[in-house]
Amino acid sequence: MRMHVLQHVPFETPGMILDWAKAHEHEVTFTRFYEPSPALPCIDAYDFLVIMGGPMSVNEDTTHSWLIAEKTHIRQAIEAGKKLLGICLGAQVIAASLGAKVYPNRVKEIGWFPVAIVDSALSHPIVSGVNHTMTVFHWHSETFDLPQGAGLLMSSVACVNQAFIYKQRVVGLQFHLEMDEPNICELITHCRNELVAAPTIQSAEHMPGAQQSIAACRRALYMILDFLAAQ
Repeated sequence: MRMHVLQHVPFETPGMILDWAKAHEHEVTFTRFYEPSPALPCIDAYDFLVIMGGPMSVNEDTTHSWLIAEKTHIRQAIEAGKKLLGICLGAQVIAASLGAKVYPNRVKEIGWFPVAIVDSALSHPIVSGVNHTMTVFHWHSETFDLPQGAGLLMSSVACVNQAFIYKQRVVGLQFHLEMDEPNICELITHCRNELVAAPTIQSAEHMPGAQQSIAACRRALYMILDFLAAQ
């Protein structure tokens, strides 16, 4: 399978997604928007589009002009029947591409906090092997309305729309399943200024070293990727 990754900043990489791709011998190519003159691929050049996170807002079109082309490309990829996985900002870009509103969440959510499968999604095969409640890594200040026609998969106390699925082949995750410890440390290094005292923001010292949670996130990530690959 041919995978293409849209990467917004150098310190938010596909992480454990690349481990999964390598294990399945999938081809992986990139568009890196932080490089000069980034080029989006032809829609026919890939089967599976992965959209990564980033500290910018999906609404900052004037500051990051490439967001306009990215949203158009994602909408075209969905219409063309491609598989898509969006993570954090990536999920917000998918939601915006489907016409949903993206706006500040009532609180920032940074660190290891639980999400739960919503009752209406308990029988969905994409989460059939995932614990009903699991601790995942978050780093976001914005959220999104559920796109029309999408199904809510997971929610949390701090943020209602944590994961959704659209047409059985497009998934948005507000949280990070792909990050191992080096990825988390990179994010702390580059975004440390956001770590202020708050009930939903953990300290820099608390976030690394969660190997058990990282292993659980890897299992859940691989289940989701396997599901999408089979569609």
